[in-house]
Amino acid sequence: MARYTEAVCRLCRREDMKLYLKGDRCYTNKCAIDRRGYAPGQHGQRKHKQTEYGMQLREKQKAKRIYGVLESQFRKYYDMAVKKKGVTGNNLLQILETRLDNVVYRLGFAASRKEARQLVLHEHFTVNGKKVNIPSYLIEVGDVIQLKDKSKKSDKFKAVVESTSSKIVPKWLEVDVDKFEGKVIALPEREDIDLEIEDHLIVELYSR
Repeated sequence: MARYTEAVCRLCRREDMKLYLKGDRCYTNKCAIDRRGYAPGQHGQRKHKQTEYGMQLREKQKAKRIYGVLESQFRKYYDMAVKKKGVTGNNLLQILETRLDNVVYRLGFAASRKEARQLVLHEHFTVNGKKVNIPSYLIEVGDVIQLKDKSKKSDKFKAVVESTSSKIVPKWLEVDVDKFEGKVIALPEREDIDLEIEDHLIVELYSR
């Protein structure tokens, strides 16, 4: 499957906000937004009038880039959200939040969603005791995510958990750092998702 392979800091600059795509670097003065707070490219410093469609498109692109999802899969999630009961925008973000790579990141077992995706692909985690190497695997309430015994001995994971220990784990998850284990105790509500995404604009875009 195709993935974005260019400099990810360009994506943050394009969206004019930190997307936290590079882990700890995003919290330092090396962050591209802090150093060059304008859009990339030759005309990046020009001011452009934003149209209604442009605003909707930017929100969709922002969400896709935060979660590391390409258009076809994002559209699939939107179609799933429409079919679920409740508010479509909230449903969409809930589906994105329950991807396995995002849950691994939220539990503090990876410094970024990109790193979490890589760790899942490399079969470092199990779900309910079974090996799962699909980053887009959707977690359900009651599922237990655990680092494989062999991986627990790695100094890398100990360092990652130590570096992310100050980050707040969402209330819909519980984590046992000593066991490198996390559990989904509820589905995330909209107020649990601390991202600056105006999901109603995404719904308006796809409803055109």
